[in-house]
Amino acid sequence: MLAMNDNVVVKVIEHERKMTEGGIHIPDTAYRKPMRGSVVAVGPGRKTSDGTRAPVEVGVGEEVVFDEQVGYRIKIEGEEYLVLAGHQCLAISEPV
Repeated sequence: MLAMNDNVVVKVIEHERKMTEGGIHIPDTAYRKPMRGSVVAVGPGRKTSDGTRAPVEVGVGEEVVFDEQVGYRIKIEGEEYLVLAGHQCLAISEPV
């Protein structure tokens, strides 16, 4: 898989669903939280005004944190991925 410009393709890591101590399930829609994903493809970077490329700051294999409302969800060969711009990655995280 190849990404274009400063885009990043991420395999989303599903977070565990939480329950209260009393056993009540809290749906994902009840709160907003950052998402995590593993980078599977990175574009060459966006072109700058002088014609050079500004590299993307994340690399393949890194785990990134991003807002749940960014990017485009796509499905390739039954697998779901998220395509987002490199600047939409909020942080590079240590694997949990």
